Amino acid sequence: MGGTHIKTASIVSIGNELLSGRTVDTNAAHAARQLRTVGVPVVSIYSVADEEPAIRRTLGLATAEADVVVTTGGLGPTDDDLTRQAIAGYLGVELVCREDLLGQLREFFANRGVDMPERNAIQACVPQGACAIKNPKGTAPGIRAEKDGKLLFALPGVPSEMRHMLENAVLPALRPMASGQTVVVRRLRCYGAGESTIAEMVGDAMRRGQNPLVNCTVHAGVITLEIVATADRNEEAEKMAAQQEQHLRASLGRLVYGTGDQTLAEIVGERLAREGKSVAVAESCTGGLLAKLITDIPGSSRYFACGWVTYSNDAKKRELEVPAEMIDEYGAVSEPVARAMAQGARRRAGTDYAISITGIAGPGGGNEQKPVGLAYIAVAGGESVNTSRFVFSSDRSSVRSRAAQMALNLLRLELGI
Repeated sequence: MGGTHIKTASIVSIGNELLSGRTVDTNAAHAARQLRTVGVPVVSIYSVADEEPAIRRTLGLATAEADVVVTTGGLGPTDDDLTRQAIAGYLGVELVCREDLLGQLREFFANRGVDMPERNAIQACVPQGACAIKNPKGTAPGIRAEKDGKLLFALPGVPSEMRHMLENAVLPALRPMASGQTVVVRRLRCYGAGESTIAEMVGDAMRRGQNPLVNCTVHAGVITLEIVATADRNEEAEKMAAQQEQHLRASLGRLVYGTGDQTLAEIVGERLAREGKSVAVAESCTGGLLAKLITDIPGSSRYFACGWVTYSNDAKKRELEVPAEMIDEYGAVSEPVARAMAQGARRRAGTDYAISITGIAGPGGGNEQKPVGLAYIAVAGGESVNTSRFVFSSDRSSVRSRAAQMALNLLRLELGI
């Protein structure tokens, strides 16, 4: 980049409801994605309560680390909507009531056949020297201000209003500013190792302050490595991202199963469909979750034949022909029973592959020899049956989810993906 300063952004989400856990902050995620499309990467996201001092402090933090700050929320007419007051305080100016904005507000309500409540008049106030951003979808105008060369945009918290104003006012203003930089993002999806193991395998690739930057997130055992490359030209950013992806793939090998937002079920389904192969499942502790993951994919009827939820021992014996003496000797949660379940499902369904899961999801039912979280997963295909033992830690829901995902991963490896 030859020392070029990369323009960056920070997002500040304002509202007590975001801190209580009652409301998920979808605005910040949407804004971050959209800012990237114009070449402005987001370096921080803050959530802050409806309190003037807290908002002012957060604005100070955000402007210290980014060139652009986008706030959402706190522009309503009620006493807890304090964003405009906090911005005025941060800028060191007074709030000014604009007659043109007040007229627009009255017209907004008149068009709906009602008088404007007097408390809405506060929405016609903006910090002195700041610009108002039109809001055709609601009553709260946005705010555009500048301090010490940093741009500040305040948008409403209502998602439909925020998105419209972001697209029609904020992004057009930022495109010229970021015209000399391009952000390219690639995502690698990994499964089969923990976050710390993957971090060790990729070495310094995840060190902060680098370009490309490699971020890491974890969900249901899936590790997503996000490569963010920034350069003057798109071709250069693409080249940097491609080189980093190649390095990560070389370091992680078969732990990498896909890109973007691809799921294990998608990857497995695509291979089965392409090769004209079929699969059946036999589940105990996962209660049909594995079948659900497979059939969540459109077109899965091309390769998914059927499934059994054999929760009881009698069902395992009756539906999958697991020998009674095997269950008596080894227990329902055991390698031999998992193997027999997969074999029985494949035989009964007449498929190319079958996957079985038997385990102890908890919270009770475990002991020292067979702890809660224990699961045996078997994949039957060709002339072999491969069975693996796992102990998943966490609550019942997580154990079931991890077991189902691991089953898909074992089928992926069996398919040579």
